[in-house]
Amino acid sequence: MNNKHINIQLFAPPTNITATTDVAPAISIDYVSRITQSLEDLKRILGVTNMTPVAAGSDIKIYKWTTTLANQVAEGETIGLSKAARTVDRTITVSLGKYRKETTAEAIQKSGRDVAINDTDAKLVGAIRKSVKTSFFTSFSGNASATAATAATTLQAALANVWAKLQKKHEDDDISPLFLVSTDDVATYLGTASITMQTEFGFNYVQNFLGLGDAIITPMLTAGAVYGVAKENLAGYYVPQNGDVAQSFNMIGDETGMISMGHYPKSDNASIDTLLFCSVGFYPEMADCVIKGTITPAT
Repeated sequence: MNNKHINIQLFAPPTNITATTDVAPAISIDYVSRITQSLEDLKRILGVTNMTPVAAGSDIKIYKWTTTLANQVAEGETIGLSKAARTVDRTITVSLGKYRKETTAEAIQKSGRDVAINDTDAKLVGAIRKSVKTSFFTSFSGNASATAATAATTLQAALANVWAKLQKKHEDDDISPLFLVSTDDVATYLGTASITMQTEFGFNYVQNFLGLGDAIITPMLTAGAVYGVAKENLAGYYVPQNGDVAQSFNMIGDETGMISMGHYPKSDNASIDTLLFCSVGFYPEMADCVIKGTITPAT
């Protein structure tokens, strides 16, 4: 028998090789956890209990009711048909939210790996969070089908008018009103009163503002515009991030599938890449059930 001695050491992998899993996995897990918690907090404020998973490229329809009344006729004539129909107001085309940034070797050497990556990751996450908020507020300020409430001279009166119109829109339902108010209008109100604000997902909000409902206060709305919506009319969507795409890039996600994140070494320019996938949005399902109030200060 011809016994050959095989040197196993020749086939052993080189030592000190940096694998993808070695590059700040704790940072990825930490940020995924933080963003997920922020999104859960936002869902709670908006009253959205379920998020609809959709594929990138899908269309989400926002509807409105269109009612046409037939002309009145004389005695004995045939009565014309009136019509009420739910029609598409506008369409949201969902895209895959892809975000990437780099942390240089110099930054890592200066501040340490975890600090350097964390600092720049925080900026990236902040920008993504702002884009989610901007999209949400645009669904109100850009809503040409919103139902108008009676104009008022003060924030209190405007909110009351919006609340009244909202109740009429949902007269057969029990609703939880949510108001969107400009920071400028709240600043005027704070000149004569005080409120207790809380912060979630970068939102300043007040629970049961003036006894009417929760109110989100934002600089993204122009002064004089107040919006009201039933929380039951709000919906959310996301592109699942725990499928083939995230797995192909060895990204870390959470059980909800709303976000995934990964960190990768790059030798061509001596940096660490951060890759983040997040496609999340919130919108009113019925455009005409959004109530818009107007504040016109008395001269």
